[in-house]
Amino acid sequence: MEQKAPDLVIILLTGKENAKRLPSAFFLASTAAAEDMNVVVYFTGPATELLKKGVADSIYPMEGGQPLSYFIKLALDNGVQMVACKQSLDLNGMTEEDLAYNFPVLTPTQALPTLGMAGRVLTW
Repeated sequence: MEQKAPDLVIILLTGKENAKRLPSAFFLASTAAAEDMNVVVYFTGPATELLKKGVADSIYPMEGGQPLSYFIKLALDNGVQMVACKQSLDLNGMTEEDLAYNFPVLTPTQALPTLGMAGRVLTW
């Protein structure tokens, strides 16, 4: 993970159990990144399941709307850095091979130095 202090960190805890809540985290991250902020989204807990192959493509926060993968791509296209929690992969019975995205997978010990330097931290 980049050692430059992030302007904004979003610790994403919400998983597929609350799909309507998810797009807002990626809209905020995308908007901040488009404003030249250094943004990191850290997937942990239930949110880690969203990174499993096929899951983000199958979650539609709004009937007839875009899948969650659209919002993730929007954030990535705007320069948002995304990181998965290693312990949460284990907790959810996943391995790095299960991931649909090529994000760094870090333990909290590895991620915390950079996350702790953030100007702002949001939990979602």
